[in-house]
Amino acid sequence: MFTTPAQFAELQKGQMDAAVALSQTFFDAAERLMELNLAAAKATLEESVEKTQALLSAKDVQEFFALTSGNAQPTLEKAVSYSRTVYGITNGANAEVSRIIEAQIAESNKKVAQLIDFAAKNAPAGSEPAVTAFKSAVAAANTAYDTFAKATKQAVEMAESNVAAATSATMKAANAANDTVKVAKRRAA
Repeated sequence: MFTTPAQFAELQKGQMDAAVALSQTFFDAAERLMELNLAAAKATLEESVEKTQALLSAKDVQEFFALTSGNAQPTLEKAVSYSRTVYGITNGANAEVSRIIEAQIAESNKKVAQLIDFAAKNAPAGSEPAVTAFKSAVAAANTAYDTFAKATKQAVEMAESNVAAATSATMKAANAANDTVKVAKRRAA
């Protein structure tokens, strides 16, 4: 497997490249989350000032309550939008991390296969059963990893589906509640 210092240096370079790629992915995700949070905080502050000024300028109690009841729906929609954006950022970072790790595992598997082949060629006579058993163990470990990776992907897809369904149900319930309030206001007026 490592017959020359150049091969060892190549392995180290590959590991370092993967570490740099992972670090960059984490920093990019953190940067996007900070930008999102700063934008959300700025927008919230600006909206709070506008809403407070509107509430303070209300001429009577009915106008005051009309202004306060109209704030719930846009706030809920913004919270859902924020949550979707956060989920998108973290999901994208997770996908990139998975891609990097899977590439590293594939490279490691390739190196292990090369090592096994090298050992098989240079093994003393009579050691074939041990080499075969080692090959079987490596194959079983790879199969277990593949099964785990597939199950994890299915779990993530199911979680994404459940989040989407919950978000949709929340928005429908909020819209229905908002519609009920509007109808009640019309009847009262």
